[in-house]
Amino acid sequence: MLKKTCLYAMALAATCLPAFAQTDANTLVVAQSVDVESLEPDMLNQSASLNIANALWGTLLSVTPDGEIVPNFAESYEWNEAGTEISFKIREGMVCEDGEVLDAEDVAYSFTRAADPANAFIGHTPGFVYSSIGFVGARADDPTTAVIKVKGYSSTVPGMVAKILIHCKDSYEKLSVEQAAIAPVASGPYKLVEWVRADRVVLKRNDKWTMSEVPFENVIFRVIPESSTRTAELLAGQVDIAVNVPPDQMEAVNSSGQAKVIPVAGTRRMFAGFNFSGAFDGTPAGDALKNVEVRRALNMAVDVPTICKQLLGTNCVRANGPANLGDPSIAPYPYDPEQTEAMLDAAGFPRGENGVRFSMQMQGPQGRYLQDGQVQQAIAQYLGDVGVETTNDLMDMTVFSPMAREHRAGPMFFIGQGGATWSAIYDMSLFPSRDAPVNTGNWYNAEWQTRWDSLSGVRDTAEERKIVDEMLKIFHDDAPWIFLYFQPDFYGVSDRINWTPRRDESIEVWTASLK
Repeated sequence: MLKKTCLYAMALAATCLPAFAQTDANTLVVAQSVDVESLEPDMLNQSASLNIANALWGTLLSVTPDGEIVPNFAESYEWNEAGTEISFKIREGMVCEDGEVLDAEDVAYSFTRAADPANAFIGHTPGFVYSSIGFVGARADDPTTAVIKVKGYSSTVPGMVAKILIHCKDSYEKLSVEQAAIAPVASGPYKLVEWVRADRVVLKRNDKWTMSEVPFENVIFRVIPESSTRTAELLAGQVDIAVNVPPDQMEAVNSSGQAKVIPVAGTRRMFAGFNFSGAFDGTPAGDALKNVEVRRALNMAVDVPTICKQLLGTNCVRANGPANLGDPSIAPYPYDPEQTEAMLDAAGFPRGENGVRFSMQMQGPQGRYLQDGQVQQAIAQYLGDVGVETTNDLMDMTVFSPMAREHRAGPMFFIGQGGATWSAIYDMSLFPSRDAPVNTGNWYNAEWQTRWDSLSGVRDTAEERKIVDEMLKIFHDDAPWIFLYFQPDFYGVSDRINWTPRRDESIEVWTASLK
């Protein structure tokens, strides 16, 4: 009876929603929780935005679902002996949406444009990739050879390069930064038809694309913040792929005859971070969180496996650090509220007459991650149980994201950072320096930084792994986060299509096809 009622309620909700041409055999519809931040390739940070971007622009290399780095716009690459330059052999015959030939000059332009301080770009490439690889510059030696200069060799450079979106020089030199943000010129399998903010992005097959088959003529990315509404649209046949289907709706979807839920062990690191920027100095929570014993104690206050089972509908192993390819010898913090209480007492934060040790605000998004509002409320409850009175400040991701990037969120904040299947160092690249935008808590540890700097130039994989494991132990022991879990992903997929989700949240729409 409950299952039938759930199905009826979701179907009824769908009848009240605007119809889209999903039943058209030439159209694929993807429902995501948030809108694209911009259509400027170097202003994008969210995975939902990058899913759209990867349909619009290509990259030199690609990362397969299994974590293999393979050719794309570049046929091959090689390092110089000093490890300061990496040369890419650019594939011939590529053309941008407007007919401009794409060659090594366009590759070099894409790299240097992203780094130009006059453009003030803050997206994934300038804000994360460049600081991680020590980007110095780029040039074209000839039409088929693009060279990227870095401070020193790093095994992560090819994988990082696979994140950089390539666009045509002549096309973009005609556009102001403001124009480029709304009128992209595609180099990828699709081109823009329409962007209705907070509602949808409509793409059409790029007839200049020759790199691969593109099964669907049209792709619509719809913005549906409410998870139950995404599910209702999936069951009503208006959506082909829906992200973050709530676990309690899985049975209804699977028995609907319309769609199935495909679970994936995701790579996104979910955590409650602490803000070390100084913005909360002089406040009870800000001062308490400077104490490493307090941070370790708070880790033991939160029952992560129970959160996973009850709120996410799955079993999970608590994270022991920031890397998917971590060190399994490092034991995750246990759930031990009695030890938490003893450690907080010993650290000088006893309960007051009202039972409160200190009060703290936790800020975070609602509707961005799987069950994010409920998870944050659970964390606040666990902390309250040990005397740390915690209030939730839930907000839209468009409000929270710049706060986190500018180190203003806190004193504690809930966030998820995308991870990788191909490199521990990639995941650790959130912390190349204190002020990196991706270092949302402004965390700094001298021992970590020394080892991070020492990775430059290391080509021996065993030596690299030794340094990585030392860094992971430092991170765990310094506890700049309350370590939570790697987010499981539940994709609703229409029975009318063939499509396999990836672990890294990348939705490659050109890999979907009609059955």
